[in-house]
Order: sequence, then structure tokens, then C-alpha cells
Amino acid sequence: MIHIDGQLAIRTITGRNGKFNVGRLATSIGEFVIKDALLDQYSEGKYRGNFAISEIRPSYYSTGGRLVVEIRAKVDSMTLEDVDNLTAEDAAQLSPSEPDPLDEEPVRPSPPEAPRETRNPTPTRAAQMPADDAPFGMDSSSSSTKHSQPNENAELFGTIWPLGSEVRLDTTVDRQRLRAQCARLGELGYELDFKLQLWKRQPQP
Repeated sequence: MIHIDGQLAIRTITGRNGKFNVGRLATSIGEFVIKDALLDQYSEGKYRGNFAISEIRPSYYSTGGRLVVEIRAKVDSMTLEDVDNLTAEDAAQLSPSEPDPLDEEPVRPSPPEAPRETRNPTPTRAAQMPADDAPFGMDSSSSSTKHSQPNENAELFGTIWPLGSEVRLDTTVDRQRLRAQCARLGELGYELDFKLQLWKRQPQP
């Protein structure tokens, strides 16, 4: 593990899996491509700070009939001081045809299917409730949606749910889940404080 000062240019690219971030880290010992999941929390820009690098290795991918070889560094953590806008030169160094790092990760096996007799459990009382029993002024479908959303959030965020006014994400979770968490936090009115690496709930207007 080495700690080194540098400047990290992050570019946001839209691929078949949605938006993702890639970075190029310029340091006193060289420039390295960064494709770690923790980048997906950040907005596009050029960040200056100190970076903890645990591995430097060659990597390659093919695109448009070309074989691209790059030197990739694995960043375990970083302490950021400030951010500038990405320049045209910075953006040019990070090609929009970069492959999504999610496609490089091995596919996780699907969980085994439940036995046939347990696939369709008996509906709960709430599911069986007729529309007339829904809360006053609400139909049964809107009541169901209201109660299902917290359950979806609980499943997405796991042990950090329910969310407080400040949220620190676990960047070691799988990349797809981390991206979904970042997107959901934005929908819920949170913004990332990149210096503290905390998502903070913004006051409602």
C-alpha cells in the first residue's frame, strides 16, 4: 500500500448498463487508469488529493478492432481537497468508448429456485384486503405502493436503512448495487460531500 498525492480526472460515460465513471490519476510516479467502484459516487470533474493505492497492474480490452493496453491502479481510499471542471484535454484522455467495468466482473450465480409448492405463498391479509378496507381517501393500489417503497429501500440499502441525515455508503458492495444506491440517494434529496465522502440530505425548499 502506498499513499501518494495526485489529481484524479473523472469522466461520466453512458453505456448499456447506464451511467458509470472512469478516472485517470496523475501522480509524481506516473499516470494510471482508475476503474474502482468507489468512483461511481462522484460527479464528473478533476479532484486533487491523496490516494491510497494497493495495486498497480497492466490491463487490456479491445474496441473497434483495436487492442488497448493500460496501466491500472486500484485505489482503496482517497482524501480529496478540491475539485475543478473537467477540461477538454482531460476528457479526451478518457475515451467515451471505455468499456463498463461492470462487464468485467464475473457473473454471480443466481439463487436456487424455491420448491414449487412455496413459489406462490398464500397472500397476506394486507394483499387480500378489499378496496373498501383501504385507508379513507386512498384506493388499494396506492396504499400498496406506499408500503412497498420502504421495503424496496430496505432491501437496496441493507444494514444502513433507515437512512439518517448523513449516509456513508459501503463501497465494497457489488458495483451494480452501489450504483443503484447512489441513484436512489439522489432521488431522495441527498448530495455527496466529496471531502467527507458522506451523502447529506438537502433541506427541502
